[in-house]
Amino acid sequence: MKIAEALQLFLWLIPDALYMFELLLQKINEKVPITPEESAVCKTFFIPKKLRKKQYLLQEGDVCKYVAFVEKGMLRSYTVDDKGTEHIMQFAFEGWWLSDQFSFLTAEPSVYNIDALEDCELLLLTKPAEEEMLVRVPKLERYFRLLLQNSLIAIQRRLVSSLSHTAEEKYRQLLASCPGIAQRVPQHMMASYLGITPETLSRLRNPKNRKV
Repeated sequence: MKIAEALQLFLWLIPDALYMFELLLQKINEKVPITPEESAVCKTFFIPKKLRKKQYLLQEGDVCKYVAFVEKGMLRSYTVDDKGTEHIMQFAFEGWWLSDQFSFLTAEPSVYNIDALEDCELLLLTKPAEEEMLVRVPKLERYFRLLLQNSLIAIQRRLVSSLSHTAEEKYRQLLASCPGIAQRVPQHMMASYLGITPETLSRLRNPKNRKV
C-alpha cells in the first residue's frame, strides 16, 4: 500500500471524537488559560456523544446524569404542562453548556426535557468525572465558577425581562444575545421561550411593524 493511501485510511479510521474538543478547549482558554498537558488530561473525562435532531438527552422523570457542552448543533430544555403545552426554558448553541443542575447535583428526577433541535455533537461530563477532573486540573475550578456566575446573571436578567419588559423589548434582547437564532429556531419555539404568542412574534418580525 502506498504511503498516501495508508495515511488516508489511517485518518478515516480515527474516531470523530478526536476532533470534538476544539471548541471546548477554546472556551476554557478564553476564561482560564491551561497548558497542553492540562488540556490532554481534561479530554479524558468527557464522553463524546452524537444526537440526531429530535433525540432526547434527558426526559422528564429521569435523573440528569450529565452536563453537556455543545460542540456542534443546538439543544433546548423545556417543560410540558398538564395541557400538553411546551414551555422552553433555554436554548444551547455551539460553545454553550446545558443541564438540569438541580437533578444533576441532587440525583432527584428532573422536571425538564432536553432534546436536539439540530444534529448535535456533544461532550458529556458526569458528576464523578467532574469532581475528579477538578482535582486533577485545579484551574478548572475557576472556569466552572465563572460559568455559574454568568448563569446566575443570565437567569436574573431573564426574570427582570419577563416581569417588566414589553414583548418587543424581549424579542430585541433575544436577537442581540443570540445572533442567528431567528434562522435556526422555529417561530413557535421562540415565542414559547419569550412567553408570548406566535401571533405576537409574527407581528414583531414583520418589518412593517418594527420601530425605527
